[in-house]
Amino acid sequence: MLMSANPKANYESHKKILKKTILDTLESGLYILGPRVDNFEKHFASYIGTNYSVGVANGTDAISLSLRAIGVVQGDYVVTVSQTAVATVAAIDWIGAHPILVDIDPMTYTMDANKLEDTLKKSDIKRIKAVVVVHLYGHPAAIQDIRTVTERYGLSLIEDCAQAHGAMVNNIKVGGFGICGAFSFYPTKNLGAMGDAGAIVTNNPDIMKKVKRLQQYGWNERYISDEYGYNSRLDELQAAILDCKIAWLDSCNKLRRKIAGIYQKNLFNLPIILPKEMNGFYHVYHQYAIRCSYQKDLQKFLRNNDVSASILYPVPVHLQPGYRNRVIIGNGGLNNSEQIVNEILCLPIYPELKIVKVKKIINLIQEFYKNK
Repeated sequence: MLMSANPKANYESHKKILKKTILDTLESGLYILGPRVDNFEKHFASYIGTNYSVGVANGTDAISLSLRAIGVVQGDYVVTVSQTAVATVAAIDWIGAHPILVDIDPMTYTMDANKLEDTLKKSDIKRIKAVVVVHLYGHPAAIQDIRTVTERYGLSLIEDCAQAHGAMVNNIKVGGFGICGAFSFYPTKNLGAMGDAGAIVTNNPDIMKKVKRLQQYGWNERYISDEYGYNSRLDELQAAILDCKIAWLDSCNKLRRKIAGIYQKNLFNLPIILPKEMNGFYHVYHQYAIRCSYQKDLQKFLRNNDVSASILYPVPVHLQPGYRNRVIIGNGGLNNSEQIVNEILCLPIYPELKIVKVKKIINLIQEFYKNK
């Protein structure tokens, strides 16, 4: 379905389509692992450009199940980043593996391939099995460089694509570079359900079969568990909703990019570091993340003027009380991760955001720095 230039008209049209989809699904009497899940899995795999997609309960499960499916077991080690949603690290911890956290590139806020290599080169840990790379805020990580490093050390690469639906590197969508791509469809995502939902994409048929077994108690045959598994099923209702919304995803991402362009054009002369889209990368702006001085003061000023700006994430995972003693710090420390949390502020960006509101936000930010 093509979108008009009027976000409000699109929103109303989408609401009608979704309402009918929901009613049709409820009237079908099929609610778990039915034809709507099958259709969504087929369409989402086609969209990403992989052979297979398996719907699961949420994005965190998508990472955990991916790790289990590639053979990571209790006591193994998995490398990822600290500047991410805690879900990335929690997914590793849940299966009894040990997270090793490496630092990020200060321009893209994603895993630094050089820090990854330094950590692997100087580590004497023999049971490092995988790397989970996070495509943060809608900008892809340096996935080709990172894949080169993982191949050199014989490690599996999993992509956390929870914030990067439709993001690309050299016209290849993220999720298709690693052995698995893990997606969240939490309602605020670029492709969001009306509740929790997730998916795993892969080109490997054995991994697809393993995930399908693990997501439902380890069953090959109903009620017979060949291994210990989970209850992580995508339900028919969420699948039907997502199947509708795939058709709108690229157009919605273009609207996000249009809004980002307006921010870029009008905020460049302020004491702010704006998002940088690397060469050959396609940013889908799940968040418009600026680095700024007076972070908390600016956030408070905007909120006092009815503008919600978020700090994502206020505390890196390795400094959070629940994980301080459960993670290992990679070679070179996490200096960039620790600094950036005091500077990042995410400005409003979503397809239905009116341009007049964007201009108001810009004017408020200009006013704030003029008075500093």
